Amino acid sequence: MRKVLKNKPLIEAIFEAHWALKDQIGDFKVDSHYTILLGRMFDRVRHNYPFHEQLATANIPIEIAERVVQHRFRAREGGWPLVQFGPGVCTLNDTDSYDWERSFRAGIIDLIRKLFEAYPQPEDLQIENLILRYIDAIIVDFEKEDVFDFLKTKMKVNIDIQKNIFEKTGITNSPEVLDLRFAFHSLTPAGSLQLRFAKGNREGKDALIWETVFSSSGEQAPKDINNIITWADNAHQITSNCFFEIIDGELLRSFE
Repeated sequence: MRKVLKNKPLIEAIFEAHWALKDQIGDFKVDSHYTILLGRMFDRVRHNYPFHEQLATANIPIEIAERVVQHRFRAREGGWPLVQFGPGVCTLNDTDSYDWERSFRAGIIDLIRKLFEAYPQPEDLQIENLILRYIDAIIVDFEKEDVFDFLKTKMKVNIDIQKNIFEKTGITNSPEVLDLRFAFHSLTPAGSLQLRFAKGNREGKDALIWETVFSSSGEQAPKDINNIITWADNAHQITSNCFFEIIDGELLRSFE
């Protein structure tokens, strides 16, 4: 088991499950069980997540609200962790209190079990997409620091834009916008590992935001509770290994 980082760069950890919308209203796919499911899920999650928030998106008709989160249930008022629901989607989200071993894994298991239990006709619940996403951030002064050198020396990501491209142009080599995305095929579990590095903001300062995401969709996504739990364990192992390999060295020491 890896040591929990005292100064972890985590912004948010997110687990998402999407299921098939099998019913049709006009040109739109819908989940005709959604309204009943929402009430049943509230009954089941309110012990751990008693604070309900109806989001503005709840005003969107369900005919056009495919996979749009509409309701949020928090562990404490204004706090984390939380779960969210919408037509064809549920999520578990956490921030500073995130701990895979102590809480987040158990939260995923509890959410999935309650989803299958609450769905009016469980045999109709067909999981289409599973996503485990981690969003992290490091404060980086883009004006003073060469972000490409930072990526190379501290995060093992080598993006080389040769300086002669900008010579005699009056253009600086500090990017105003940075958004690098990569996706890699995974065999076990079947799915895709995605990495993203982007210029963003944290605590009012410029920051390098990076996402580590594992997803499985369609036939690659497991359909039953036990296999979903196994998927989550494997997805976490992959994303965790990737994260710690990326930060190994100076960054890891700064987070410990």
